[in-house]
Amino acid sequence: MSSWKKAAKATQKTHRERHQPESRQHLGILEKKKDYILRARNYQHKQQTLKVLHKRALNKNPDEFYYHMINSKIHGGIHIENKKLQNYTPEQIHLMQTQDIRYVAHKRNIEAKKIDKLQSQLHMIDAANETKNKHTFFVDNSKEVKNFDLVKKLDTHPALLSRRTNRPKLSKLKDMKLPELDKYSLQRIESIKFKAYKELQKRVDRERKLMVVQQKFEIQRALKDKRSTKPKLISKETKDAAPVYKWEYERKR
Repeated sequence: MSSWKKAAKATQKTHRERHQPESRQHLGILEKKKDYILRARNYQHKQQTLKVLHKRALNKNPDEFYYHMINSKIHGGIHIENKKLQNYTPEQIHLMQTQDIRYVAHKRNIEAKKIDKLQSQLHMIDAANETKNKHTFFVDNSKEVKNFDLVKKLDTHPALLSRRTNRPKLSKLKDMKLPELDKYSLQRIESIKFKAYKELQKRVDRERKLMVVQQKFEIQRALKDKRSTKPKLISKETKDAAPVYKWEYERKR
């Protein structure tokens, strides 16, 4: 019996799916049964979802209340949150959601102490060498101007003329015992100094960001205090600055 079925399939006519007529070409490809099944299942799934939502709406308690009702609204069919965190950086949002003002103040105090320690070690003397200024020397006549020798006047080594700070005299250089430094030692010293200045800059930026977060915490806590008059907004908050409010003077008993 099975062999007869195989033989019948070999000689049977090949059935093709009907194409879209020329008069209906503007409607696109003709929908087949597999397309109809997908569309029907999608429609049925949506209808079942609507039935479940309708049932939940009928069984809902009219006295139910939660705070998100007053913190959000629907405008033009779109759900909108009243309070947005668009004026905060991701780091500020993370700190404000997980930590409190005491933690931020503690971390800022640590950064400030480390900054003071680095500043006591790094005196920013290289910045003075790059500053454009003038050093005027006064002489008595034009003959001294022609014979003016800057090395002899400053009493220092010619290699130290470009330095405005830490420029010792020749007499002190003779008494100083300087170690012999090669090229690689000087490069290592410059690398250590560059890393120290870079760390100082990072810590200054971190301390400034923590200060902004702390100020925003303090403003939020001050706004929660119940007062007879509302404060006046002077400037809005940004990612790099806290808002500024002005309260009316109230006499304390």
